[in-house]
Amino acid sequence: MTDPVRGEVEEHEDGPEYAVDFRERPERYRPTNDERGVFKIEPYKSELLPLWTIAGLEGAEEAAAAIREQYREYRDREEFVGMDLARKYLQMGWTRALRYAKYPGGKKYVDGEERDPQEWYDEEKYEISQVYREHLDAVRADPAYERLRERHRERHGDEESEGPSD
Repeated sequence: MTDPVRGEVEEHEDGPEYAVDFRERPERYRPTNDERGVFKIEPYKSELLPLWTIAGLEGAEEAAAAIREQYREYRDREEFVGMDLARKYLQMGWTRALRYAKYPGGKKYVDGEERDPQEWYDEEKYEISQVYREHLDAVRADPAYERLRERHRERHGDEESEGPSD
């Protein structure tokens, strides 16, 4: 698995965040197709996490729209790291809500054994997952995202070789 950070980076003593301002040091960020880094990459975590929720459909609709708006602001400033973290928060909304939609309490494993998914255990969580998926798909289809991802790779080097995963 590829780490979302290049080189050795210390973490803050009082939290999980890396002791790096990734807005000031975008070269330290390595894009990954999953959600790694959402709770560590600052200042983006502090800007995006307060917007994110899957608690209820109305809140999730507002959250996904707010994260997508933040994505547009990052895009307007050509801040790829922020764009990618916004994508990760949308992806996290989709995957987390889907897990709760399929498994009671979102628990995929009980006593070390994988449960059989239920279709759909929680209909509202399924609807929430689709709200996030719609915004995620729009971000993935944005030509600016691909252009700035490629520019980031050209300027700063390695990243995972696969494209965005579904």
